[in-house]
Amino acid sequence: MQIIGRIYLFVSWAVTLGIVGVILVVVLRLISDHVDLNPFGSAARSIRRLTDPLLGPVRGALMGFGVDPKYAPLVTILIAILMGWFVLQLVASVANTIAGVLLSSQRRAIVPAMGYVIYGFLAFYSLLIFMRIIFSWVMIGYGNRVMRFLVNATEPLLGPLRRMVPPVGRFDISPLVAFLILWLFQAAVGGTLLRGWQLIFVA
Repeated sequence: MQIIGRIYLFVSWAVTLGIVGVILVVVLRLISDHVDLNPFGSAARSIRRLTDPLLGPVRGALMGFGVDPKYAPLVTILIAILMGWFVLQLVASVANTIAGVLLSSQRRAIVPAMGYVIYGFLAFYSLLIFMRIIFSWVMIGYGNRVMRFLVNATEPLLGPLRRMVPPVGRFDISPLVAFLILWLFQAAVGGTLLRGWQLIFVA
C-alpha cells in the first residue's frame, strides 16, 4: 500500500509541475510578445520553440469555432489544467482499484475485490470519454493514434446513445448521457459490492 501511495504522490507532484510549467512558458510568450523582443534573438526563438506546439493547435481550433485566436494562451492554460486533472483522476482510479483489490484479497473478501475492479473500469471509461471530448474540442482528428484509440474504445457506448438521444442544436449530448449512466453504475457498485468499504486515493 505504501508503494502505491508513494507512486500516486509522485505522479501528482509531476502533473502539478507540468501544469505550472505550461502556465509559465505561456506567460513568458505573452510577455515576450508585448515587450517586442528581437524575433531573431535566442530568447525569443527558444520561447517560440517551447510554446508553438502548445498554442498552434489551440489557435486552429479557435479559428474553426469562429473565436478570436488571441484567446489561445488562456485556452491553452485551461486545457493543460483539464488534462492534468484527467491524468490525476486516471491515476487515482488505477491506484484505488489496485489498492482495493489488494486490501480485499488480504482479507479474503472476494465481493469487494470484484467491486473495486468494476468501479475502477467504470471510472477509467468515463475518463476516456472525457479525454475524447477534450481532443475533439482542440480539433485532433482520427488520424492521431491516441484519438483513434479513444474513438474505438468509447464509440460502442456513444454510438447507440447518439442514435437514441437527439442533439440539442449543434451540440451532441450523448457524452453527458453516457456520464450519467456510468455514474449510476458506479453508485450502484459503491452501494452494493463496496458497501462498508471506502476508496483509498482521491484526486
